[in-house]
Amino acid sequence: MNIDNCLDAVKNCRFCFMCRHLSAVGNVTFTEADTPRVRAVMIYGAMMHPEWWSNPEYIDMLYRADLSRNCAHHCVNHYDENALLIAARTDVVAKGFAPAAVRALREELISGETWQVSGSGDVLYFVDPYTAEAKIDGVFDAIMRKAGKNYVAVRGGCIGRALKVLGFADDAKQALEKFAAVVRGTGAKTLVVSNPAAYEALKNDAKAFGIDLPATVMHTSEYLLTLDLPTTRAAGKLYYLESDYLRNYNDLPFPHELLKRLGAEEQHFGADRDWLGVPDQQESFTCGEGAVVLPKLYPELVKKLAAYVEKQADDPAADRIVTASPYTKLCLAKYTSLQVVTLEELTAGVL
Repeated sequence: MNIDNCLDAVKNCRFCFMCRHLSAVGNVTFTEADTPRVRAVMIYGAMMHPEWWSNPEYIDMLYRADLSRNCAHHCVNHYDENALLIAARTDVVAKGFAPAAVRALREELISGETWQVSGSGDVLYFVDPYTAEAKIDGVFDAIMRKAGKNYVAVRGGCIGRALKVLGFADDAKQALEKFAAVVRGTGAKTLVVSNPAAYEALKNDAKAFGIDLPATVMHTSEYLLTLDLPTTRAAGKLYYLESDYLRNYNDLPFPHELLKRLGAEEQHFGADRDWLGVPDQQESFTCGEGAVVLPKLYPELVKKLAAYVEKQADDPAADRIVTASPYTKLCLAKYTSLQVVTLEELTAGVL
C-alpha cells in the first residue's frame, strides 16, 4: 500500500499535538478528525482494521484536508503528514472506494484537456484555469509588453496536480507527460507559471514521475525579478499571504524578494507573531490552495476558510492584501470583502 511509504508519519504524528493549531480545516470545523494527529490515528486504525477503507466517513475525513503542508513545514522533524494523506487517498482509489464526486471530478479534469498555443519567443507562460478565471494572464501580458518581451502562451486543462491530490497517480502522470510534450513542441527555454500548484507539478511531480521538462520552471515572482523593470512609485504598506506551495512545499524566497524590489513594506497578517517581533505567518491563509480542487468537493468548507481569513484582517475594507495564488484571490474575492491582488497585479500597478 502507498501508506507503507509514510510509516514514519503514521508512527509519530499520531502521538503529537504540536501542530494541531496549524490545521486550517481544523480551525474552522472545530473537529478533532480534521487535525493532523487524529488523521494519522485514523490511518493507523485503517491499517489495523482494513474494513475502514470502505467507510464513507473515513474517506470523507481524508478528502476534507486542505493539504497545506503547513504542519510538515513547521515540524521540527518534518514528518510529512501531507504526503501520508495523499498516499491514503491513492490507496482509497486503488481499492475502488473513491467517492462518486471524486470520480466525477476525475472525469471532468481528464476530459477538459485542450491545449492551445499562441505567440512566439523562448519564454512559455502557462495559463491554467485559475489564472484565466482571475484574469492574471492579461496582467502578465501587460507587464511583458512594458518589458518589450515576446512570449508563448499555452492554455488548457489539468497538468496532473489536481489528479494527484485526488489519488489518481497514474492519470496525473499521463496528464503531465502530455503537457511536457506540448512544452517540448514550443521549444521554450523558460516556463513561467502564476499558479503555485502548477509550479509544484512542474518542479516536483515531474521529477517524481521521471518526466523530463526541457525548460527551466519559474513562478512569476522569480521571473519578474529577472526583468528588473523600473517602478514609478513604491508599493507601500501591505499584507502578504504566504502560498502553501511556494513556502511549505518549496521554501521559495522570490515572492518576498519581489515585494522588497517593489518597495513594499510588509505588515504581519494574523494573530501569530515571532516573540522577537519578526513577522512569522505560521497559519495557512490560502483557503485550501494545497488541495487544488477543494471548492469542487467542499464549497461550504472553502467559504468557512475564507471567512476565517477575513477575521484575521485588522481593517477588511482598507487593508491591502497580496497573494501569489490566483486560486486564493478567487476564493477571497468570492466569499469576503477583502481587497486582494496578486503579485502580478501589484507589479503592474507600480511600473
